[in-house]
Amino acid sequence: MSDSEPVFDFLGLSGKTVLVMGVANKKSVAFRIAKILEQSGAEVIYSVRSEARNESLGKLLNGRRTIVCDVERQTEINALAKTLADDKVRLSGLVHSIAYADYPEGIRPFHETTRSQFLQAMDISAYSLTSICNALKDIFEPDASVVTIGISTTRMASESYGFMAPIKAALESSLAFLTKSFSRFSEVRFNSVAAGLLKTSASAGIPGYVDSYLYAEKVIPRGRAVETDEVASTAVFLLSPRSSGVTAQSIVVDAGMSINYFDAAIVGAVTAAEVD
Repeated sequence: MSDSEPVFDFLGLSGKTVLVMGVANKKSVAFRIAKILEQSGAEVIYSVRSEARNESLGKLLNGRRTIVCDVERQTEINALAKTLADDKVRLSGLVHSIAYADYPEGIRPFHETTRSQFLQAMDISAYSLTSICNALKDIFEPDASVVTIGISTTRMASESYGFMAPIKAALESSLAFLTKSFSRFSEVRFNSVAAGLLKTSASAGIPGYVDSYLYAEKVIPRGRAVETDEVASTAVFLLSPRSSGVTAQSIVVDAGMSINYFDAAIVGAVTAAEVD
């Protein structure tokens, strides 16, 4: 192809405006999604949790528009929506990459989860999606796409993930109900990328996560873990008009881990260790 030939915008994202919520650092899934969006010609507006976070991201997001919004505070969600509306912003997409769980004493048995821990995690990690979308409903384009980040399975009782799997299950269930309620006045779509274990700064802080990550590398058929950009690329596809027929779905990106738990080599290693 010659330099004079136009580049075909396969994803149809050029000129679209997408709000990305949840960037913490350069390893964040949200940041990788935003970078691919920008490379695809989209305009990205960033929403970060606090002024302190905004300052820490100053160099990384230099020249980009950022808005502070702590999703635990409805007033800040409302202010975010008002700021965008006042600026006549029309959103073609929203990335909800927000999750938080408090483990002050490390990972404990699920039945010892406190009410305050569970409700805070539910508020930030699951309910915030509904609250944000309700606040932004009037500035979404009629065919906008909303993408959140889930986990590859909410049915596995992984001790290293504490009580977050039930929270993510609630987030995943919300997709169907948001799709249905928004269908009364729009074609806005709601999907999730259900990611396998990733090497991010946030995950590294979860007690026991690193060992689970190393185990995942053994179970995954290709012998290496899921990369953050693989999750990000799937999210960008879901944000694009190319995925217009996909809604209320969780797309699993685990590099085949879920089909390989009984790999002969792994089973052999475990049973040999038990004999020893």
